[in-house]
Amino acid sequence: MANPLFHAKILLFGEYGIIEDSQGLTLPYSFYKGTLKFSDLSSDFEQKSNLSLKRYSDYLSSLELPENFKLDVDDFKTDISNGLFFDSNIPQGYGVGSSGALVAAVFERYSLVKRNPDTITKDELKDLKKVFGKLESYFHGTSSGIDPLICYMNLPILIENRENVDKVSIPNGEWGKGAIFLIDSGTVGETGPMVQIFFEKMKTEGFRKTLKEEFIRYNNACIDTFLRKDINPFFRNLKKLSVWAYEHFRPMIPESLYQVWKKGIDTNAYYLKLCGSGGGGYILGFTKDYARAERMLQGFNKEVIYRF
Repeated sequence: MANPLFHAKILLFGEYGIIEDSQGLTLPYSFYKGTLKFSDLSSDFEQKSNLSLKRYSDYLSSLELPENFKLDVDDFKTDISNGLFFDSNIPQGYGVGSSGALVAAVFERYSLVKRNPDTITKDELKDLKKVFGKLESYFHGTSSGIDPLICYMNLPILIENRENVDKVSIPNGEWGKGAIFLIDSGTVGETGPMVQIFFEKMKTEGFRKTLKEEFIRYNNACIDTFLRKDINPFFRNLKKLSVWAYEHFRPMIPESLYQVWKKGIDTNAYYLKLCGSGGGGYILGFTKDYARAERMLQGFNKEVIYRF
């Protein structure tokens, strides 16, 4: 059995905003990965994974999918009974797509119609996203389908609006002073409760207004300037985005990072933003001078994902 690897993903921009039709930009992150494998299930990890696949297969049995996207669930169940598990080092509850990679792996192996991600058109991406949303909703209650799509395509994806997505090229990273990096908050985040907080906030007219008029504007400007490699306007909008999140997404910011989040804004040494739904897991950091930011963020585990 071929074991294609499915990488983690990072949503650089668009958290929560994509629910309200903002743009989003997401890219694969090869540091973490997962693949379907067979074993004698001798370890605790393998047994748990096999059991969770069994539960997932029961969910898939009851799921109605379009003819072109149907899965061979019987074959999946047979493989599970023969010791199939998902061998993954992608941390769960960290906002880097652990369930997305699993869904992508299952779809790639058990889809009755085989596809080549390199030749998938924009219209097909749209349909795939909807199907992946159904497949992943088992894990989160609801899903946009974006995470599994990124993991499946293994390419940067621009989320144009709620309906449309497209492949996109991001500027080549260079070994400069600047960096985009991950900070480990030290706690696990749960997507469901965070999304619930967001929807409660959306019931308030003032929050809806500022999300549409400010957050989405800053978010889309960040994507536009990043893709054009227009660094100064990029950081100006990034600061506005970080300030907005500090004021309006406080419940989603892990407590361990409140103070350093504000410190970055006050000193302009770095800016932080949510990575996914927040509440724990990873937070994204952006800086023009990584050496300085690293000194100021001593004590936190950090991983650089992009240099410029």
